[in-house]
Parts: sequence; structure tokens; C-alpha cells
Amino acid sequence: MSGAIVVGGASGIGLASAKVLAAEGFTVSVADVNADAARAAAASIGGTAITMDVTDEDSVADGFGKLDDLRVVVSCAGLSLPGAIAELGLEQWQTTIDVCLTGSFLVLKHAAQHIVDGGSVVVISSLNARQPGAGMAGYCAAKAGVTTLVEVAALEFAPRGIRVNAIAPGFIDTPLTAGVALVPGLLGEYIENTPLGRGGRPEEIADMVAFLASDKAAWITGAAFDVNGGAHLRRYPDVLGKVRAMMAPSG
Repeated sequence: MSGAIVVGGASGIGLASAKVLAAEGFTVSVADVNADAARAAAASIGGTAITMDVTDEDSVADGFGKLDDLRVVVSCAGLSLPGAIAELGLEQWQTTIDVCLTGSFLVLKHAAQHIVDGGSVVVISSLNARQPGAGMAGYCAAKAGVTTLVEVAALEFAPRGIRVNAIAPGFIDTPLTAGVALVPGLLGEYIENTPLGRGGRPEEIADMVAFLASDKAAWITGAAFDVNGGAHLRRYPDVLGKVRAMMAPSG
């Protein structure tokens, strides 16, 4: 069977993607910095687990070196450390860039060295690649960079018939977004600014991953797909304002 790897595959969009690729007949490796979660996720789909830290090139190289007949690579690792630019610590900024942007670069670099000709790479970007949000400088900058990085990779990998595309989700109910529900009014503002009137499910992003990995997408590369219920048509919620209101002393 053909091989696939989902980086950041232990939960959320990554886990949903691993499940759908396994259902499509791929032998799936689940790579994640959380070794226990990677093993549990891999066991649930009959796959293999790889411990991988996308901020460490040796870790990424070692993980890809374990793979055979690699035909699909999905890059999902990400995090967001919010804060106003004037107050954001350099360490917080750098951590977000390291995981979201540099991590995507390292996955693409080592994917190129191991994936077979004619393969497919899918990178999870974000609505924030095109829609700025106050308090989200690091994440917005990183995801905007990811989208252009995907375009460059599509140009460079094309001579081998390897397709590289991005998916830009809106609000998806995952462990990464769990904190939204803790901020009064924030989840409602996300929904209000989504024309289809609800948040998304990880499986809905995974279905797009499966499509882009398939021969049905054989003439698609260098694209970024908005899968966000139409949220890119409105405005991004006032994350910073809502958090500041929550933290303000009462009375």
C-alpha cells in the first residue's frame, strides 16, 4: 500500500486527516511532538507512530527517513500565542513562527527528499493567512508566509509531478481552538462572522485533504483553498478586545 504521513496528526485536523487517508487505503504514519498521543492515534487507525518536533530539523529528518513509498504528506502542526504587538514577547513571537512557518518549511524540505514522483503535499494554513486579527501578529504572519511558501514549493516540485497545496480553515472545533470558548462572547463573534452560521468540523477539512491527495486533484497545485464557511467574506473577530475585556478588573 502507498504511504502517507500526517505531521501534527495526533489530534484535531491532523487526526481527522489520518483517519480519512487510512480509510482511503494509505498506510499512514502519525507524526507528533506528543509521543503518547501519536501512538494512540496511530493505533486507532492501524498506522505507525513517529515522534517529531517540527522545530528541530534532525527530528524531522529522522522521521521522514523511516518512511517507504511515501506518496502523501500532510503538514498540520501549529499553535498560536496571542498578544498585542506592543506587548508581545519575542519568545512568544518566535515560538509561533518556529512551529507554524519554519516547521512547514522543514516538512516541505524533507518531504521533497522522500516523496515519490507524482505525490501530493498538503499544508494546513489558516483564514488568518489573508484575514488579520488584532492580537494575532505571530500567527497571521506565519500563516501568510505558509501560503506563499506553498506556492514556491509548487513551482520547485512541479518538474517531478509533485503537487503542493494549502487549505485555509476558518474556526474549527479542535484542541488548538478550545480556549475560544473560555473568552466571553468570542465564540459567538466567530459564528456571527461566518456566513454559513457555524464553526467547522475537523472532518470537513480532512475531506479536502483526501481530495487534494487523490488523482481527482491531479491538475491542482500551488493553490490555497478557503474552507471556512465563508468567513473570509466578513471580518475577523476582535480577539484582543474580548480578551482584554475578560481580564479587566470588575467593579
